[in-house]
Amino acid sequence: MDKENKLEISLPEALSMGVYSNATGINNSPTEFVMDFLNIMPGVPKANVVSRIVMTPSTAKRLLMVLAENIETYEKVYGTITDPEMSMMRPSGEAS
Repeated sequence: MDKENKLEISLPEALSMGVYSNATGINNSPTEFVMDFLNIMPGVPKANVVSRIVMTPSTAKRLLMVLAENIETYEKVYGTITDPEMSMMRPSGEAS
């Protein structure tokens, strides 16, 4: 954005500390993406939704692109992000 189109962003104090999430659930319809951000505690069989974000498909796609850019930048500085759980997940039907 150039100076003429600068967007001023306000962060209410109640949101300033953020919310911790270690999992997500995503559903969609033709007009919306609904993203539930979850907090899963080890050994507890119930996940709590800590935030729900609803957005249009075009906004969800922009989020995907900017998140990919940010992950690429992060990995250039700090190294590849690894997730041990991802290596344990296999598509159904794939041999172990």
